[in-house]
Amino acid sequence: MYRVRLWSSRRSRFLESVYNLGNPVILVVLRFITFLFGTKLDRPITALEASFKGVMFDCKMCGNCVLSKTGMSCPMNCPKTIRNGPCGGVRANGMCEVKADMRCVWVEAWSGAGIMKDAGAIRSLDFAVDHSIKGRSTWLSLARAKDQGQ
Repeated sequence: MYRVRLWSSRRSRFLESVYNLGNPVILVVLRFITFLFGTKLDRPITALEASFKGVMFDCKMCGNCVLSKTGMSCPMNCPKTIRNGPCGGVRANGMCEVKADMRCVWVEAWSGAGIMKDAGAIRSLDFAVDHSIKGRSTWLSLARAKDQGQ
């Protein structure tokens, strides 16, 4: 997983393009599925999202996905679960102070965000995670928010 996570953040511009093309399609499909079935398919959809994002980004399903802002690097992989930027313990070589064999999630995030078309998006992060939505599908949340006019 770690190698795939690094691969994804180093190809963040390409994955950003895929996301920008695919996201509207996914949201339309999910709105249609929700219209037809209500919430009956939430579990399989959430499992599909968790599987896909777990493999590609080592996603922790926090329910508030920011991959499109953080250079396709999931900040929830930080051993300290720091969501809003690197801690003061990042080593000089960019490695994590807690896991010395792991590159700091935030060093990777800034690197990946720097090559994205919307490189400035990383500056507009939410500072806290709403733990009450952990494990929920971000895709379903986005699709339903658009349905409700939010």
